[in-house]
Amino acid sequence: MIRAHLDKLLTVVIAGVLAGLVLAAAALPVALVFGIGFSALSTPYSELPNTLRTPPTAQRSNLYANDGTTLITSFYQEDRVDVPLHEVAPVMRQAIVAAEDVRFFQHSGVDLRGVVRAFTVNKRDGRTRQGASTLTMQYVRNVLSSDPRLTESQRRAATEVTTARKIQEMRYALALERELSKDEILTRYLNIAYFGAGAYGIAAASKRYFSRSPAELTLAQAALLAGLVRSPDSDDPINGDADSALHRRAYVLEQMVESSQVSADAAAAARAEPLDLRPSETPNDCTAVPDGHKDWGFFCDWFTRWWSSQPAFGSTADERQRTLRRGGFSIVSSLDPAVQRATTEQVLRIYKPTEARAVPTAVVQPGTGRVLAMAVNRSYSVADNPAGQKNHPNTVNQLIAGGGAIEGYQGGSTFKLFTMLAALESGMPLSTDFTAPTRLLTKFPVTGEASCDGRWCPANSSPSSMDGRRTMWTAFGRSVNTYFAWLTERVGADRVVEMAERLGIVLRADSDARLARYGAKNWGPFTLGVAATTPLDLATAYATVAAEGTWCAPLPVVSITDSAGHPVDAAKPDCRQALDTDVARAAADAARCPVGDQSMYGRCDGATAPGLRAKLNRPVAGKTGSSERYETETVVAFTPQLAVASMAANPDDPRDAVGQAVQARMVDAVGEVLAFALRDQPVQDFVPPSERVAFQVTGARTGN
Repeated sequence: MIRAHLDKLLTVVIAGVLAGLVLAAAALPVALVFGIGFSALSTPYSELPNTLRTPPTAQRSNLYANDGTTLITSFYQEDRVDVPLHEVAPVMRQAIVAAEDVRFFQHSGVDLRGVVRAFTVNKRDGRTRQGASTLTMQYVRNVLSSDPRLTESQRRAATEVTTARKIQEMRYALALERELSKDEILTRYLNIAYFGAGAYGIAAASKRYFSRSPAELTLAQAALLAGLVRSPDSDDPINGDADSALHRRAYVLEQMVESSQVSADAAAAARAEPLDLRPSETPNDCTAVPDGHKDWGFFCDWFTRWWSSQPAFGSTADERQRTLRRGGFSIVSSLDPAVQRATTEQVLRIYKPTEARAVPTAVVQPGTGRVLAMAVNRSYSVADNPAGQKNHPNTVNQLIAGGGAIEGYQGGSTFKLFTMLAALESGMPLSTDFTAPTRLLTKFPVTGEASCDGRWCPANSSPSSMDGRRTMWTAFGRSVNTYFAWLTERVGADRVVEMAERLGIVLRADSDARLARYGAKNWGPFTLGVAATTPLDLATAYATVAAEGTWCAPLPVVSITDSAGHPVDAAKPDCRQALDTDVARAAADAARCPVGDQSMYGRCDGATAPGLRAKLNRPVAGKTGSSERYETETVVAFTPQLAVASMAANPDDPRDAVGQAVQARMVDAVGEVLAFALRDQPVQDFVPPSERVAFQVTGARTGN
């Protein structure tokens, strides 16, 4: 009550004093001098803009590896991290008050003495040499001008010296002082002030100039930072004028002595210290991942795409990106640096970064969808490439997850999994047998090399090992094309396409998407992987089988906390039961055949990657695939705990055949990645399918 009366009295006194001052003062126009009265300066706190009641400061978001400490990169429009006052060195608090508002703890938001002094000096000199803005008024101006909804012209207007703006600042400052403590206002000011060199707020400034926290600032360092606030661009000692910064530091130290904040001896010692800058720049965006880890950029890029698709962060992709760059989130990603390093090492053994051909590889955790690694023999960089090299060794194309210009690569026989799953789901058992011919004439209409009188007629690539009586076990193990063409006819090509899409295969190529939508019933060749896909999509699909039918959307995060420390639900796995459990177990059982393992019923009799089981020395399943003319090669392998998919292709020239010989090196690489990633995990076997799904014809089996 007493403070309210004092505020009223103050406003009346201000009005009277200003009216009595010379009208020609350069600091403020006549209208302001006569226009300030009690009604003009009285604003209830509840009527303040929301931005003043709830500070809207843009804060930096940090993306960490799955250990929660290794920084991948940061995202920000303004490099700022809010800190509480107790995390700011007392000497820094004293320095900013001495530099900007020495009577901060005596006034109520508008400093009468400061107003009188400013008018007197400005009148004497005939121009504006001193302002009357208190620290609280400066805070008001900073908040109003930093509103993200403002256009550039509105932002300039918010800081323009006008009668209306000055009155508004005074009104708002008085209202804030009635509601907030001095410490609260000082905290807000320190977190919003711009200190130059791209550093917003005291935490970012301490790191930018001295590579330390605000709690560790010395007197000399605090005085320097406090001195920058007046003219942060011109006084910035990194990019601007170091002599001017030193002059401002000396001024702040002098003010601290005059206000009895520090002794004259302490100020003299601080004044004698050299600048001793230790600048460090906060990384911003995915091209700023640490040197030596440019492969992390592809994961980071995919993370930003994922973030842009999450409704929790805004209604549009642009709004979600603004939220990321302003929201002060702490994001623990799913990226495992050790697994990422091991995967990258294996990829580089296949192709060097200077080669046009690439081996994008993804590592996914079944049951959560979390992505542990995304590797390719490229650097995520916007740096120029040597003449004649389009996108290598540097690129920002998303080669692993797809998107943008990257539609993907033909998956080859890895798509046979979707045909087998569709057949199992329709009630056909693993023991479904068919005598596979070298070439099979189907009912599906096609044109081109695989056409026999206008109908699709695929052939086995190795008749001696593929032809003959086959079951799902043996046909999948030996990758028998004609068996799966026959199976597609039995189950329906549209059901095979639907199965692939259900398990996360995104058809990014327009031609593939049109066929899936309008011609799926006739898309028989789909079973042989003629559609483009990506390693991440394939790893996700096979991880669904590994997780006994639980499909999980690919997830780049373990946890997300907002600037207030609250967890964000978007970090939780997004999973659903996509397959009947027994169907998934049956598919996993057959998928043990291609990699040299044995099914629970002992029905495997051949493999396309026979050495993988021996290398891993634990139960494993998977599939290899080759596109027509071996333009791409694919290897997918999984255990109950992990799925890895690797594809070899030339992203710049799809007609450049990588050749079948590379597949053996890919099998070895995938095995090494699995072995390393599972090194500390117990051996876990697959659960056998029931005899019913293995041997008996039944009705349709759908998801649980």
